[in-house]
Amino acid sequence: MTMTRAYSLLEIKEIDEESRRITGIASTPKTDRAGDIVMPEGAVFTLPIPFLYQHDSRQPIGHVIEAKVSKKGIEIVAEIAQGVHEDIDKAWKYIKAGLVRGLSIGFRGIDTEQIPNSWGMIFEKWEWLELSAVTIPANADATIQSIKQYDAEALKAATGAEPNPADADPAATGKEGRVVKLDAPARDRAKPFIIRSIKRTLS
Repeated sequence: MTMTRAYSLLEIKEIDEESRRITGIASTPKTDRAGDIVMPEGAVFTLPIPFLYQHDSRQPIGHVIEAKVSKKGIEIVAEIAQGVHEDIDKAWKYIKAGLVRGLSIGFRGIDTEQIPNSWGMIFEKWEWLELSAVTIPANADATIQSIKQYDAEALKAATGAEPNPADADPAATGKEGRVVKLDAPARDRAKPFIIRSIKRTLS
């Protein structure tokens, strides 16, 4: 099976050492540097999606636990594991330090079409196999919007304060698209990352 990859540049804005949950955009419909277009609405997937380090199946570092598909992109929540292995902790430190600045989707094309007068392809339908933290940067439109420090329930339980709607996760407030969510208890979250690019390679 041929694996296709699309890359996005990460810019970390804020990190909470006690939680490793990130919210952002994994794919946008914008043409990438290879001239390809990956249509977000064509994604076929089942949660949780493996979150790997450098596309190495021997180095899992967490899971994508939520994904909302819309015309603008795929908004995701990914959680990086804690207390499992020192290699995962090392990967997290690299991401925080900005040494690993790429986010890449690994997928298999299902319905594809050649872009006229171009080497590029449009991936109308594709199977999303994994998401990876990588060192390769790329596309201008994918942005990690927030890394939440607390779930609303956790914040209220800890401080008695009501959550501010203005701080709500964009993936939870959007009116369009479909949301897929794991049935898991609320946990502490971190704060933002930014993804800004998508590039495709073949392996």
